[in-house]
Amino acid sequence: MKKNKDNVVIFDTTLRDGEQCPGASLTHREKVEIAHQLAKLGVDVIEAGFPIASPGDFAAVKAVAEAVNGPSVCGLARCLNKDIERCAEAVAPAKKPRIHVFLATSAIHRKFKLRKAQSEILKQAQQSIAYAKTFCNDVQFSPEDASRTEPDFLAQITEAAIDAGATVVNIPDTVGYATPDEFGDLIAYLFDNVPNIGKAVINVHCHNDLGLAVANSLAAVQHGARGIECTINGLGERAGNASLEEVVMAMRTRPDRFGSLKTGIKTRQLYPTSRMVSRLTGMTVQRNKAIVGANAFAHESGIHQDGMLKERSTYEIMRPEDIGISGTELVMGKHSGRHAFANHVSKLGVTLKPDELERAYSRFTELADKKKHVYDDDLLMIAREELADVSPVYMLDYLHVSTGTDTVPTATCRLRRGDELLQDAGCGDGPVDAALKTIDRMTGVKGSLLDFSLQAISVGKDAMGEVSVRVAMEDGATLSAKAASTDIVEASTKAYLSCVNRYMRDIKVNGLGKETDIKRKPAAGRGKRVSARKKKTGRKA
Repeated sequence: MKKNKDNVVIFDTTLRDGEQCPGASLTHREKVEIAHQLAKLGVDVIEAGFPIASPGDFAAVKAVAEAVNGPSVCGLARCLNKDIERCAEAVAPAKKPRIHVFLATSAIHRKFKLRKAQSEILKQAQQSIAYAKTFCNDVQFSPEDASRTEPDFLAQITEAAIDAGATVVNIPDTVGYATPDEFGDLIAYLFDNVPNIGKAVINVHCHNDLGLAVANSLAAVQHGARGIECTINGLGERAGNASLEEVVMAMRTRPDRFGSLKTGIKTRQLYPTSRMVSRLTGMTVQRNKAIVGANAFAHESGIHQDGMLKERSTYEIMRPEDIGISGTELVMGKHSGRHAFANHVSKLGVTLKPDELERAYSRFTELADKKKHVYDDDLLMIAREELADVSPVYMLDYLHVSTGTDTVPTATCRLRRGDELLQDAGCGDGPVDAALKTIDRMTGVKGSLLDFSLQAISVGKDAMGEVSVRVAMEDGATLSAKAASTDIVEASTKAYLSCVNRYMRDIKVNGLGKETDIKRKPAAGRGKRVSARKKKTGRKA
């Protein structure tokens, strides 16, 4: 397989490994939206999911394969025929499909997980690669836990995989155990001991358990690897994966160390892509995160500020504009019309159907009444909330909270379910707790809050606050959701209610139970019905 020796392939696994990060749940529409942005960013391969894992994963991979042009679309499969068949079906609509098969090779995995000898592993890997080739020409093989596999056996299985037809062999540091010098030496060893290695691209997939994922990936590239598997913001299992923005900018910023090596990434899309992934997954980027963190280009020290004023390069090795950071632009006010709103949202990369646009515009005018300035980020949040693919069972119709230092926090909620209105009130440790407990009683669905995070979407005291929650239901199901408002109690309530709605929809759609069974849970405390014709009174929270 001939490749430009100076080109480093960027294999993005945000939608597969990145989504495995606890709490980073995405809907199908959100995955497709991110995939479109990854294509705009210029990644070479999008690993869209693990199709055999669930019907939802299969549908998401297929949706990305159908919607995205440009990058190869890849699905993950174990070295099992049923996995490969399911994966092949999911990626089939893609113009450039890839099947990625993997099999553990390290002694510890062979002994305790697979209970197979080296010869059995070799045979299974070759058979699976050959079977995958019957569906797809582009087949990738990963020897799981490669960094802890005996080097001679790793070389043997790499050679066998290429002989079987693998176009890419990925060398993973699955548990983030390696250090840069030994991982670079391992890649060099393979190039010295695998006679057919020139017939395939060698990728690396490094985890960040010791904080070395980016360093290991870069060391591998310096020793001959030509593909880096990474994620936006470094999302992924446990401590995450190599951060795409970090490996790309490291090579771009240090040509003295990486020579003519280059990627096809359009770096001015790095920051917008980072913000999109953070917003949609609910995983906040830490302020001191390299490249895309809020402090990455901030200079507070007087010495640093003085140097910056005299010569920018004294303390900045990259320019903010190189990764797509620019000053936040103020946008329209409450007197702006629908056409101007639709045009501006379209320029921000979001396409809304007519009914979605109408609802989004209505929310925009409401927000413009509350805020002095409406920013691009505010508009993006409004637009993307309209893209949610959950048909709500319950909608928040009214919310009022009472709280203070000498007051028992109380919440009054009114929910709309079709033509029916339910209203109830309750107390809690705080206004958010009171509102959520009231919703539990009204819906008959009880959830426990596992994670709660709040971040400002834009600047100013009147900024919209975005709340991300992860909720565990009584049966063990875990769901995540986000919502935004200038009132953080309202945002918290809407995010929690979104989890409840998703849970009830999944029960109804996936046959996990009957919706009416939930409705009939203990009636004690259930909200009383209110006439739907009754005129709304009181102020919204």
